[in-house]
Amino acid sequence: MTGSIHIIIVTHNTRDELLACLSSLGARPPASVGRITVVDNASTDGTADAVRTAHPSVEFIALDRNVGFGAANNVAARQSESDHLLFLNSDTVVPPGSIDRLLERLRATNAVAAGPRLVDATGRPEVSFGPMLTPLSELTQLVRLRMAASQSAFAQRTTQRLVADERVVDWVSGACFLVRRDAMMSAGGFDERYFMYEEDVDLCAELRARGGSILFTPAAEIVHLRGRSAGRSPSATASSHYHRSHLAFYQKHAPQWVPWLRRWQRWHGVSIE
Repeated sequence: MTGSIHIIIVTHNTRDELLACLSSLGARPPASVGRITVVDNASTDGTADAVRTAHPSVEFIALDRNVGFGAANNVAARQSESDHLLFLNSDTVVPPGSIDRLLERLRATNAVAAGPRLVDATGRPEVSFGPMLTPLSELTQLVRLRMAASQSAFAQRTTQRLVADERVVDWVSGACFLVRRDAMMSAGGFDERYFMYEEDVDLCAELRARGGSILFTPAAEIVHLRGRSAGRSPSATASSHYHRSHLAFYQKHAPQWVPWLRRWQRWHGVSIE
């Protein structure tokens, strides 16, 4: 098993979070990991010097512009020869043993991709998986996300039950996404039309279309300091990326809903032309 995973971390102006992530990996290195690569989307916060100084064994790819999350991941994935790729957000902290357990569950179930339970810094779980995007499933997911963010005891118990069991799902979060490299390459990697957002759901759809299954497993747990890996982009910019990716996803996978989505966006003052 040694060396069968290549960890790929994309960063854009998240130097401090990235250093913490790399330190968590280095504290007790996973037995299954043979290579770690950071792909830097043209950061201006000193990321390159900081990583090269603090973690000289980590490979560092410096891009001359911000090409987006999926495209940056593809740069390293296409250079990899490992059996498995682990796409990891820079705003994660990896507890000892979690990546090895994630690989064990992937292999035990013959899934092509797997995601762990994600929790915040206080241990509260995220809803990091879900059904294929449709208007109805998005409404369901919105309710789940609001329950997870709620302070009520009932909402927290409901969320805990939701993430307690291993299951086959339609997609898992790209914040920590383990995939068999041959399956990912057969699917074409991340679709680069998504600059940010929806690329994980799209890739899972492509993997499932080729007969693969996607596994969510609480046997592995990763701390996700949610939202920091998007960098320091203004909220308006992040919102624009989200709406563009959202529309692109429906254009690709469910074009019958595109006219309704465009109407919804116009009603809410969203302009992405």
